[in-house]
Amino acid sequence: MQVADIRVEGLQRLPVERVYSNLGIQPGDTVTRDTVVNAIRRLYAVGDFEDVQLGRDGDVLVVNVSERPAIARIELDGNRAIGDDDLRKGLEEAGLSEGEVFRRSTLEALTGELQRQYVAQGRYGADISTETTALPRNRVALKINVYEGKPARINDINIVGNEVFSDDELKDIFELKGSHFWSFLKGDNKYSRERLSGDLESLRSWYLDRGYINFSLDSTQVSVTDDRSRVYITINVEEGKRYRVGDVQMSGDLVVDERQLRPLIVVNAGQIFSQQLLTYSSDLITRRLGNEGYTFADVNAFTEVNEEEQTVDVTFFVDPGRKVYVRRVEFEGNSKTHDEVLRRELRQFERAPANSALIDLSQSRLQRLGFFSTVEADTPRVPGEEDLVDVTYKVEEQPSGSIGANVGYSEANGFVFGASVSQNNFRGTGNRVSFSLNRSDVRDSYSFSHLNPYYTLDGVSRGFSLYFTEIDFSETTVAAYASDRLGGAVTYGYPLSEYSRLSFGFGYDRIDLVTGDFVAVDIWRFLEVEGNRFDEFKFNLGWQKSTLNRGVLPDRGWSQNVGLELATPGSDYLYYKLTWSGQRYFPVAGGWVLRSRGDLGFGDGYGSDYVLPFFENFFSGGIGSVRGYESRSLGPRSEALAYVASNPRVIDPNPDPVGGNMLVEGGLELIFPTPFAPESRSVRTFFFADAGNVFQTEQEDNLFEYDAAELRASAGIGLSWLTVIGPLSFNFAKALRDQPGDDTEVFQFSIGQVF
Repeated sequence: MQVADIRVEGLQRLPVERVYSNLGIQPGDTVTRDTVVNAIRRLYAVGDFEDVQLGRDGDVLVVNVSERPAIARIELDGNRAIGDDDLRKGLEEAGLSEGEVFRRSTLEALTGELQRQYVAQGRYGADISTETTALPRNRVALKINVYEGKPARINDINIVGNEVFSDDELKDIFELKGSHFWSFLKGDNKYSRERLSGDLESLRSWYLDRGYINFSLDSTQVSVTDDRSRVYITINVEEGKRYRVGDVQMSGDLVVDERQLRPLIVVNAGQIFSQQLLTYSSDLITRRLGNEGYTFADVNAFTEVNEEEQTVDVTFFVDPGRKVYVRRVEFEGNSKTHDEVLRRELRQFERAPANSALIDLSQSRLQRLGFFSTVEADTPRVPGEEDLVDVTYKVEEQPSGSIGANVGYSEANGFVFGASVSQNNFRGTGNRVSFSLNRSDVRDSYSFSHLNPYYTLDGVSRGFSLYFTEIDFSETTVAAYASDRLGGAVTYGYPLSEYSRLSFGFGYDRIDLVTGDFVAVDIWRFLEVEGNRFDEFKFNLGWQKSTLNRGVLPDRGWSQNVGLELATPGSDYLYYKLTWSGQRYFPVAGGWVLRSRGDLGFGDGYGSDYVLPFFENFFSGGIGSVRGYESRSLGPRSEALAYVASNPRVIDPNPDPVGGNMLVEGGLELIFPTPFAPESRSVRTFFFADAGNVFQTEQEDNLFEYDAAELRASAGIGLSWLTVIGPLSFNFAKALRDQPGDDTEVFQFSIGQVF
């Protein structure tokens, strides 16, 4: 038959061209039985048709098709262990997505695969069913009903064949556990095929790292009870003999002197063989070669077993590859922070040899800025070039400041209005800017500070601050003293190394002291002798060193700060203050970290001035100090005087603290993964224990002396959270060693605290 024309019947959604392009027959062609059979096969292969028939109407070829329906929508119901996004992604990869052609065979295959996935999670009772509903215009609605069931619980794990190590030792390695008292909290008795595979690999590594190089897992049986609720796991092992390290050699292209590489090998002849130490040694050598520009060096440890002596000879073969240079350094994710702020922290430069240590150091410096929650470094090869790479730093920005405002009324201060803004990355420039204002019927206070960490290109910083405070006692009655202050300061910082800085500065402070209706005896005595107005010219000197891994909420490294504040000759009162603060983080295990901290301070007068002025005293208590006690509530107290017709008399035997010239504080924090956000770097939960106090070591009548028995202590639990309005701290504390008259607090909260 010679085809004069082609007519297609049965199409509803698809264009007729879809048939013509796959039919393989055109008008004018002569068709045979084989031609028709091949045409039908091609149309079926497209996958769009459930039925295809070819006929003739005279010399017209008639193609009659029945379209498969299209998927209009897909509904998921009952799935919890596998989320909607993951499930829809699997459906899409299998060809089941909205708008696609519906194939029942694909759905049945996917149903079986889902069933297998749930079985792999230990959910042997899981059941998958599907519903299809016909819709107009040859479409269907697909609903997948999932009954996940409960995961089977591990009743027991039995290890057979072990002689050197006990069952308990080996089971401690496993993430999976047999059912025990705490299983309902830990969930470690829920069977999962993936977790079992991981545990078996951990078991294999355990033996290989202890010299049993011929260790083997002979078999693993997982038995399920008839009701599919309990699982029994049996692991058959063969330990083999224990081997020691024999000869250790290096070979290959040693582009770095072997005398420099040898100390990086942490395996020595005679010690127990350990696969982990071999891998660690290879990594150290690879990183050392990377510091010379051999970024893609390959170092492999080859072993040769001596069965007779039960030793393993090790040879580290070095293939350095070609020396690699950096073409470009790029940044991703810094939508707010300017590129130049990041670039000035780099120690790996463009067109220089790629240095792994400098790339990592640059990453650490970016992380310590405190502007980013994560910083990742990547070194992809330049396409078509064997000796060029690009260095890309991917950053995720986080809040780097705080903002606050308050409006209210109090009987003592009248109407109160306050606002404060602190930004460590002002407008993405890396500069630190803060200002605050507080106004009330009694008190007006204003302050402003600015720090440019790169005042010069080589990292010299400059900061300055201005402040003004004025008190109007005519509008209120107070039981203490207040000071009008006006001043400012300028500070410069010089980098001494990658981790340390030296800073110095000068400032001026005018202080006008005003007493209220009641004043502490010690303050009254000081003012009687020295007067109530002071012009102070100050010199500040500081040294800081930090190896912390992050600028906010670090969990590795240490830092310490030493400071000196000196009222210079020419001031109305001469004094000095020495301070030291330090902290250190000790990783424990499983995301748990121990933090220790300490704060010390001492001040005194010099020259003809014999004590530290009371308005420069140290105070203790509250968040950032000894939690569980009210802020600035610890330390020496002094009886208060009341002025009646200008005749002072003692009226209060238990007044507010007056501070002291010596500060001693310390604390421990056990940081643990936050239950609701274990991977978050913006939330931290911890247990804590604090101790400290302030003391007065020098007084004219020796009323107060240092006594370690006066140290206060507390313990509790806390949470720190970095939010868009600033860092928040919440603490529940129990005061310990507290004395009658101490002001304690169980719950404490702060915003804007620097962690």
